[in-house]
Amino acid sequence: MATPLTIAKVIASPGVGSFFFDDQAAIKAGAVRDGSAYLGVPVTPGFKAVREPSEAVSVMLVLSDGYIAHGDCASVQYTGVGGREPRFHAAALAQQIEQELGPRLVGMPVNGFREAAIATERLVDELFDSKRAAAYGVSQALLNAAAHAAGHHLMAQVIKDEWDISRPLAAVPIYGQCGDERYTTVDKMILKSVPVLPHGLINTPSLVGTDGVALEEYIGWLRARIGQLRVSESYKPILHIDVYGLIGSVALGSIEHTATIIQKLERAAGDHELRIEHPLDAGNRDAQIEAMANLRQTLKSRGSKVSIIADEWANTAEDVHLFAAAGATDMVQIKTPDLGSIHNSIDAILDCHKYGIGPVLGGTCAETDQSARTTAHIGVATGVSQMLAKPGMGFDEGYNIVFNEMNRALRIASLIERS
Repeated sequence: MATPLTIAKVIASPGVGSFFFDDQAAIKAGAVRDGSAYLGVPVTPGFKAVREPSEAVSVMLVLSDGYIAHGDCASVQYTGVGGREPRFHAAALAQQIEQELGPRLVGMPVNGFREAAIATERLVDELFDSKRAAAYGVSQALLNAAAHAAGHHLMAQVIKDEWDISRPLAAVPIYGQCGDERYTTVDKMILKSVPVLPHGLINTPSLVGTDGVALEEYIGWLRARIGQLRVSESYKPILHIDVYGLIGSVALGSIEHTATIIQKLERAAGDHELRIEHPLDAGNRDAQIEAMANLRQTLKSRGSKVSIIADEWANTAEDVHLFAAAGATDMVQIKTPDLGSIHNSIDAILDCHKYGIGPVLGGTCAETDQSARTTAHIGVATGVSQMLAKPGMGFDEGYNIVFNEMNRALRIASLIERS
């Protein structure tokens, strides 16, 4: 029997994420946009300004055969709200990973991913304040190490094997996000025939408008622009809009009025399937599950075909399970940094499948190329409903990273199957 590969040394370096960490509470409270900055006083603990550069930590596991496995710690753009961890600081986290976690990982076998990830998560929970960010990066490196140890260098296959997933590795629809450039970036998406668009970043009440009129106009523009620019008559993308709970706010908390606004948006979308992410915010997980379930039932009873998507308050595998088991949503965003170690994201996706709920493999614009590539392997292995193009808000770069990594994995897998 071959000697198992083990971790010989752990190295960590501070880095940058794409885009920014934003104080969502301050923005919702009226912080004024000034170019790429926000003016105003931060509200969320851990922020010194309303908008701060996002940070990352690169984790490198030096294995006993000299191979260096990589992963990146990251956190979401709107960190510290909706039940999420406060933002982390890269220099301090990198130092802690090297000095406190590293010595306890030396000697750990890496031939299997799942067992190593679970054991490492326990250590991270014991040692760190930024538990999810740290576990996210280290677990990516462990998956990379397990793929290397297996000899085929394909992370998606490790996931498929260890979770006993019977479906073949397959491409999944990619979901583009436009950031604040809600018009010019949409043009790029249409010209590239992106299957799901545009996210929209509807993060202030004015973008929804009284009774939803501003958002209704925007969706009408999307529909018209697709018709104008599409290169094929068969191209009919799904419209996915993230509203950060603001439809519910505009509706003053009324489920009935929220449903009425959503139906107006559905009519504006015409023959495009419409998905609304985080339509309302009830303030805590249990209340969110109840409110989303009521909204979903109301929409279905009215004959609406809009899919609503849970986001905030679905921050752990347990949270995702509770939303899915309650039938409180049509889809759930599996926001990978929030779930910490990536084995939790895999578990949550498969749980959604079990309950007939569509898993949206998301994350954040504030991630890195490394974490995005790892996420692409999770998507093709688990067959998610859609997968976010990340990182960044420029769209082109994130789409390039995720699309190309997905297709590399599938091409390699096809050659392995033939050999």
